[in-house]
This record gives sequence, structure tokens and C-alpha cells, in this order.
Amino acid sequence: MESGFGLKIRERRKSLGLTQAAVAQDVGISTSYFNLIERGKRTIGGALLIRIARALDLDPATLDDDAERRMANELTEVAADPLLSAIDLDHTAVPALVGRHPGWARALALLHRECRDRGEIITALSDRLGQDPFLSDIVHRMLTTIAGIRSTAEILDSVDDLDATQSRRFRSNLAAESTRLSDAAQALADFFDRAEAPKQSITPGEEIDDFIIGHNNHFPTLEEAAARLRARLGARHTIDDATLLAALEKVSAAPPVPSDPAKARRLGRSPPEAPHHHPHTASARRFDLARRVMSASLRGEIQDIIASAPQLASPEARRRGESVLTSYAAAALLFPYEPFLEDAETLRYDIGLLQGTYAASHEQICQRLVSLRRSGAEGVPFAMIRVDPAGNLSKRFPLPRLPMPRHGAACSLWAAYQAFQTPGPIIRQLAELPAGDRFLFVARVVRKGVDSFSRPARQLSVAIVCNAQYADRIVYGDGLDLSGQARAAPVGVSCRVCPRGGCQHRAEDPIVPA
Repeated sequence: MESGFGLKIRERRKSLGLTQAAVAQDVGISTSYFNLIERGKRTIGGALLIRIARALDLDPATLDDDAERRMANELTEVAADPLLSAIDLDHTAVPALVGRHPGWARALALLHRECRDRGEIITALSDRLGQDPFLSDIVHRMLTTIAGIRSTAEILDSVDDLDATQSRRFRSNLAAESTRLSDAAQALADFFDRAEAPKQSITPGEEIDDFIIGHNNHFPTLEEAAARLRARLGARHTIDDATLLAALEKVSAAPPVPSDPAKARRLGRSPPEAPHHHPHTASARRFDLARRVMSASLRGEIQDIIASAPQLASPEARRRGESVLTSYAAAALLFPYEPFLEDAETLRYDIGLLQGTYAASHEQICQRLVSLRRSGAEGVPFAMIRVDPAGNLSKRFPLPRLPMPRHGAACSLWAAYQAFQTPGPIIRQLAELPAGDRFLFVARVVRKGVDSFSRPARQLSVAIVCNAQYADRIVYGDGLDLSGQARAAPVGVSCRVCPRGGCQHRAEDPIVPA
């Protein structure tokens, strides 16, 4: 399958009348390797991308095909819609459609989103009509009231010798029943007025995904503000709770975390002097304090970023966006960019050692690793996902050529899911996608909350993923055969778009021919 950037390179080369050999010689690579790049079989970045862009007189930014790749993934999933099952769609034509006719591609995606939204609205309303107990009860009441009105009316109509007292009683009953029917009808009308379903083209979660990916999960304004605050606090490495509490009192009118144990439990936090029976309690509390400090300190900066983000169209997405940016700023405060990147490189991205160095949780370290995207000072490019035992993705940040499914669960063979079989230790996996791209997955199950008999802790699997070409830079690649001939676990993205035949783990029929 062709990729967007490969198509752009080929179209530009042909428009300039250049041969593959000429461009390959100009950028210092073999013609066969350049051919693979044009066919989308090899990814490019860094100096090579800049050399190719210069040879073709292009802005290097125009060769970034992340947006096109995500659009192609979405259109590939469009083909899985049962409405289109009778049409023999050629999925291999999707990248060409996105590359040559981006407007038509966006139009198809928008139309499918609209169709999906309308279908979900109809399904939701139909479900309410058939299952809502309020509707069942009120319809039963209306039928009972109508039966009473009919019976009373028949008596008044058919019996001629009613005395005045009986007649007055029946007319009074008729009036009361009519009032009850009117009230029930009004309640039903109010119900349908409130039941009007909202319409939106994508979910708030998808808007957040687009927003984060659009910024490459790096926000320089927040990084710089966090660095200035650290300097004012005189922090050298880790920041303790006392420093954060003092900072919070200066920047916010909100009271600090209460020391009363009962009140602290109601707020879901531990008091400063409470014993930490669970290893993540202290780190979670410190991160919460940092969030509160940054929320009060950077409210204006965060709101400016949200206001200028076209991806965040709905109020709910903007609300979530503020929370996401507050957490990002807290991580920037606790794990300063340059020292954290230096430590990560020195420790070869050993999550456990970084946890000890920064007194942080596993998930906090993983999330910070994914944000090391500063131009000219990048770390190893990682994807990150967080899933629950049911397969739901609650956090996701993709990599080129490692798309994340927009709907439903990812491939059940990913290490992120396999980690649930052995909670506790880190699971690593050298995996290969159907297109031949290889990735190193590093996953571990973490527990959220305090475990108790009445409310067990929530289990989540957190995984970071990097292209196999970076595996020698991280400790989790040690001892693995990373040669092209080495065996890797055959995985997909999701069943709907996976062409692997004979997979015993398949949950849905593929739309891609095997």
C-alpha cells in the first residue's frame, strides 16, 4: 500500500522530470532504497527527509504525511460499514485517493461520520422507545386513564335515570381522569423534548486525539512556563510535597490537601502524614498537587491554547483539553525536559530506573517519554496506549505506520493486552504488522486506586511502542534478534483492517482481502 509521503515524492519528482536514479544520487542513497521510499515501504525523517525535500525543492513540512495516513486509516474503516458491503471497494486505492484528491477524501469521511451519527441517534431513540421504563409506565398509565374515561362516559351516555348525586360524582370522576390524562400527555411531551439527541461529527475523544497529534504531543509554551516556575521554586531535580503545597498557597485560593484522614478519603487523596500502603499513592498525590499548581498558575496560557485549537469544536472536547494540558504542564513541572531527556538517554529508557529517579509512577514516566518531541532535542519517538481488560483504549498516541483504531479495540495480540495474563512484570514484544513494519512493545499492568474488598482497584495496561530501528537505544531491546530475518509476533491494527488469514484470534471478518 502506497503512503502519502511516498506519493508526494513520486508526483513531485515526475513533475520536475527527474529520474529515481538522479534524485537518489543527489541525496546520497541507492536507487533501490529510494524506490522503496516512493512506494511507502520505508519511512524517512531527520536529515534524509531534509535532503530529499531540498532535492525536490519542497518544504520538508509538506512531506509529513501523518494527517494523510490517519485519513487513509479512517477511509479504510469506512469500507467496513455494512452499508457498503455489496460494493467491491479496492482498499489499495485509498492512499492514492487521499494523496491526489484530499478534498474528496475529507468529504467522504465527513459524510460517513454524519451517516454514523444519524444511525447512532436513531438507535439510541429506538432503544429508549423500546426499553425506557418511564415510557412503559406512562403509556400504561395513559391507557388505564383512557379506559376509566371511556367507562365513565359510557355510563353517563347510556344511563338515563341517574340521580343528581350520582351524576355529579361521575362527572367529577370524568374531570379528574381527564386531568390525569392531560398531565400524563404533558409529561410524555416533556420527555421527548428532553430526549432530543445531540449531533456531532466526531466524539470529544476523537477531537482530543486530533488536537494532541496536531501538536505532536509537545507544547513549548507550557514547557517554558514550567521551567520558569521550577526556577522560582529553586528546584534542582525532584520537587517534594512541601514545596508544591507552598507553591499552591501562593498561586491559588484553594485550600491545600487536608490533613484530616476522613476528609482526605472523601476527596480521594491521602493526607501528608498518612502511611502509603500502596506504592503509587505518593506519586499520584504529588502529581495531583502539581496539577493544581499548574492549573492556577497557567490558566491563561492553557485557555489560549484551547481557544486557538480548531480541532476542539465541542464544549466537552474543550473541557477535556484543559484537563489534558493541565496534566501535561504538571508533568513538565515534575519532570523537566532537558534533565529528564538526559536521564532517559543515560538510563536507556529504563522505566523502572526513571521511576526511582523521579519518584514517579510507571504511567507518569511513560506519558512523559511520549512528549519528548522538541525539535532538535527529540528522544526516542514512542507511541503510547492505555487499555482496560475489556479492550477499550482510554489513552492513545500513534506513530507513523502504527495507526490506532478509531473505533473499538486494537489487535488482541498486542502486548498491551497480553500483559493482563501476567500482571506486574514488564512484557516486551517484537511485533510485525502486515505491511512488514516492526515495532517493539513494552507493556505493564498498573493498578489505579486503593484495593479493597468492596471496591477492587482498577487494572489498566500501559504500553509504549517504538519502531524496531530504535530498539538498540532502549534497554528493552537488549538480547533481541533485531535482524530482518528474526521472527516477530504477527499482529495487526484491528480485525476489521487486518488481512492476515487463519488468525484464531480474529473477532470480526476483515474488509481487506487476504
